[in-house]
Amino acid sequence: MAKKKDDGQKVVSENRRARYNYAIESNLEVGMVLTGTEVKSLRSGKATIAESYAQVKEGKVLLINATIPEYAGGNRLNHEPTRIRELLLKKREIANLYRATEREGMTLIPLKIYFNERGMAKMDLGIAKGKKLHDKREDDKKKDWQRDKARLMRQKG
Repeated sequence: MAKKKDDGQKVVSENRRARYNYAIESNLEVGMVLTGTEVKSLRSGKATIAESYAQVKEGKVLLINATIPEYAGGNRLNHEPTRIRELLLKKREIANLYRATEREGMTLIPLKIYFNERGMAKMDLGIAKGKKLHDKREDDKKKDWQRDKARLMRQKG
């Protein structure tokens, strides 16, 4: 089942690996074009965005490789689990994303799918640059030091 946060967001799926593999420069809240059975499947808390990405094509932003499994209570008109889905943005935002992805190494990564306080399915889309191996090691060292520091502070009182 999806987790409910205190700000009214019901998080369905989160891409935790994205912050490890990519340096997120900025993020946007975007809507998604979904069918009825996709929304019902999302409400039951089932979706995977770990291997997915977004791409600007022909003036549209498309979500590729995201998996929303078929709804169990659906009939023969059930959706295809890995279909390409359109993301809803304004033309100016699409143009900005296109310019950002044209730069070297920038990509559009979905960070999480959630339902907002009005019950609309939304996605947090990040403009990111891939991290090198030494950047990941540096982050691990910082994380370990923060954990050790917190442990020492608790012990010392």
